[in-house]
Amino acid sequence: MLQFFTRFLPFLSWSKLISKESLKADLIAGITGAVIVLPQGVAFATIAGLPPEYGLYTAMVTPIVAALFGSSLHLVSGPTTAISIVVFSLVSEHADPGTVEFVQMALTLTFLAGVYQLAFGLARMGALVNFVSHTVVIAFTAGAAILIVTSQLKHILDIYVPKGESFLHTWMDLWQGIGQLNIFALAVALITLLAAILLKKFWRSSPNLLIAMVLGGFITYFLGAEAKGIKMVGEIPAHLPPLSMPDFSFTTLKTLAPAAFAVALLGLIEAVSISRSIASKSNQRISASQEFIGQGLSNVVGSFFSSYAGSGSFTRSGVNYAAGARTPLSAIFAALILMAIVLLIAPLTAYLPVPAMAGVILVVAYNLIDFKQIKHVLTSSKNETTILLVTFLSTLFLELEFAIYIGVLLSLVLFLARTSTPEIVTLAPDVDTRDNKNILVDVSTKPLNQCPQLKIIRVDMSIYFGSLNYIQSHLANVVEQQRIHHILIIGTGINFIDLSGSEMLATEAHRLEKLGGGLYFADLKPSVYEFLGKSHFVSDLGNTHFFDRKRDALKFIYSKLDKDKCKQCTAEVFTECHQ
Repeated sequence: MLQFFTRFLPFLSWSKLISKESLKADLIAGITGAVIVLPQGVAFATIAGLPPEYGLYTAMVTPIVAALFGSSLHLVSGPTTAISIVVFSLVSEHADPGTVEFVQMALTLTFLAGVYQLAFGLARMGALVNFVSHTVVIAFTAGAAILIVTSQLKHILDIYVPKGESFLHTWMDLWQGIGQLNIFALAVALITLLAAILLKKFWRSSPNLLIAMVLGGFITYFLGAEAKGIKMVGEIPAHLPPLSMPDFSFTTLKTLAPAAFAVALLGLIEAVSISRSIASKSNQRISASQEFIGQGLSNVVGSFFSSYAGSGSFTRSGVNYAAGARTPLSAIFAALILMAIVLLIAPLTAYLPVPAMAGVILVVAYNLIDFKQIKHVLTSSKNETTILLVTFLSTLFLELEFAIYIGVLLSLVLFLARTSTPEIVTLAPDVDTRDNKNILVDVSTKPLNQCPQLKIIRVDMSIYFGSLNYIQSHLANVVEQQRIHHILIIGTGINFIDLSGSEMLATEAHRLEKLGGGLYFADLKPSVYEFLGKSHFVSDLGNTHFFDRKRDALKFIYSKLDKDKCKQCTAEVFTECHQ
């Protein structure tokens, strides 16, 4: 009964961890998180093409719901850079950034993405994330970082760039307008950027982005914003997230449904990857399906409280863990403290210059690029390098939702390609140990004599529809080229056999029987043997083709061999050959 309730109310499972000490630790971590997310929320909303306050609203609502219904003790959800730029890219095709129509479509996109995520979670499809390479996220995030830098250069240089320009066209517009740049705007952005970098280097625990933004505001104030043509962010409303209503018209839902799937997919991959990364340090087990539910509910609820699509934040989650957080209450505290801060300092954002905000966003974008992991991928795996480069270039030059789909699809294709060619190891009894139950050894590691009438192989992967052709070709080669009609498959490396696999094995078994041989199995895992029994494969072949021990299999198969050929054989690979 308790397990039933904790599945739908997961906060019941970690509520028993709450104590006076944990509350203190979570409160300290919450204060740290609130200070960090304040400048990030404003910056991310700007990236998403939304008014600045929407980033803060998202940082107030999304973390609370995700913390209550997710599975991670340390994951902090909210606005993120990658999701923000995807929202901007997808919604700007249908409405002008910053307008009421744009905001409503962004909220509708958020609602639909949450519905997708919630559906995946309730269907317990969390395992799907295992089939998507983390390289997809790394490459997409790196590409998004380049796009973010590109989008902010117009604010840093104060050069007009038409809305909706592509990556290459934006750079062309910047190059053509370089003669009209505003040197004062550039100075404010560079000073803010440099201050953020130096603070992080020499005072690591400081809220470097917040301090740098304040410094940029002071410099702009003394320079004189109006006289120097420096644009200001404007005052943020000093109130809590207001109620909102997504657009549920059929036309809007039909228009945004495909785009919402891309947002949902990216958000899930991002959240589960981050929660697992931190869980590896905290020794916590993560339920991907429960994370799907948490992320889905946070976006669905957030869409009714002026919040746009959010996901897990690597920066805030990492800081949350490092600050000593013990339960998800730390994320809830951070959201509540942020509410109090916004109510107190919201009017001060009127003195925040756009170039200073752009400078801070450049720092955020740079931190998105995982140079160490990219180098590791490039030097370690050709397949992963392919995924990295294709996803990265697609992010820069294609629509962002297609970049996500291409990366995920390529990841799945390469995964299927790897599993469709399982390693098939040829085994033979070791003459040095044949008195000890005929121990089988890989012939590639030790040159051993093989029986000319019996082929012993071990399939080191599952037998399913994707690997059938490869395995069938290998069996055909044994029969047609090597003229061996008795084949023993050792099943220690087979995790599962699907219906197509059992049908293929049945076909090969009957073919071998017609040739006077047989297909035999030993050491199958119980779950595999159970499935073969349910699919009537065992009853079709007969119990004499299945053995619990290799020794019993070899003894039985030896009795089926052509004794005339045995008399002429000099291999003598089995113990029975000497008897």
